[in-house]
Amino acid sequence: MDQSWGRPANEPGAGWAVVDVETSGFRPGQARVVSIAALALGDDGNVEHSLYSLLNPGVDPGPTHVHGLTAEMLAGQPRFGDIVGDLVELLRGRTLVAHNVGFDYSFLAAEAELVGAELPVDTVMCTVELTRRLDLGTDNLRLETLAAHWGITQMKPHDALDDAMVLAQILKPVLFRARERRVWLPVHPVTRRRWPNGAVTHDELRPFKAVASRLPCPYLNPGRYVEGRPLVQGMRVALSAEVIRTHEELVERIVHAGLSYTDNIDLETSLIICNDPAPEHGKGYQANELGVPLVRDDEFMRHLGSVVGGTGIEEFADATLAGDQFALF
Repeated sequence: MDQSWGRPANEPGAGWAVVDVETSGFRPGQARVVSIAALALGDDGNVEHSLYSLLNPGVDPGPTHVHGLTAEMLAGQPRFGDIVGDLVELLRGRTLVAHNVGFDYSFLAAEAELVGAELPVDTVMCTVELTRRLDLGTDNLRLETLAAHWGITQMKPHDALDDAMVLAQILKPVLFRARERRVWLPVHPVTRRRWPNGAVTHDELRPFKAVASRLPCPYLNPGRYVEGRPLVQGMRVALSAEVIRTHEELVERIVHAGLSYTDNIDLETSLIICNDPAPEHGKGYQANELGVPLVRDDEFMRHLGSVVGGTGIEEFADATLAGDQFALF
């Protein structure tokens, strides 16, 4: 799979690895994993094989009232290094999936580093973000709430195996709904670095907005968007709070189309995605003050099917250089 952010739900993938860990605390590299469950799923969401183990962390197991695991229960269990080989084989070639994937993946990366192993994971997907995009109408996006929504029985919340099995059961109808609604999956790349001076950290899995705002755009900014005309690659696009789709999904689509995402509203901004035609505050208000066009998110999504090719920065630089050389004679 390539290293782009997000992909259409109807585009085939190489399968999923649904993972859940219970930990002795909240800081990867300091707290330890006390139990792990990983389920290998085909691209259709059907379980192919699994791994589950309690783990002896070698430290106090932490919040026993949450995960139910005591030091006595974990004393004779395997260490992470004893199961990492099986985990590596299960993960290989699959997208790692978790409910708040930054937490689970960061802990696994830290544990792998401690035993000198490397996780063969290139992409991850967070089911919190995916279900948020589907607008299911639930009160919240907690795992137990989603399980109830899909009619799935959760026997032991905060048990790694039960949570992973519930998430795997949820994933199948969620993927079907995503394909049905043509929603993009939040499949995001990760870089395998070493902990703590670089295995994957929470910072690396930070929201794509923070990453995208610093990505160089390969196209020149063609200026302001004009209503009735197509989008042009290189246009600088900002987001307001007044949208229906998640910011992460919109940013994925902006970057994928060859547009440039910006956190700032200024005279160089081509348009802002905003569903309120007359916002009274925030970025939408700033855009109106500067005359930056406001475009609804549904209208913006429709325009993505007919984006016009832009002028490449390298192409422009080469043409400028050639012109300068010609002027010397």
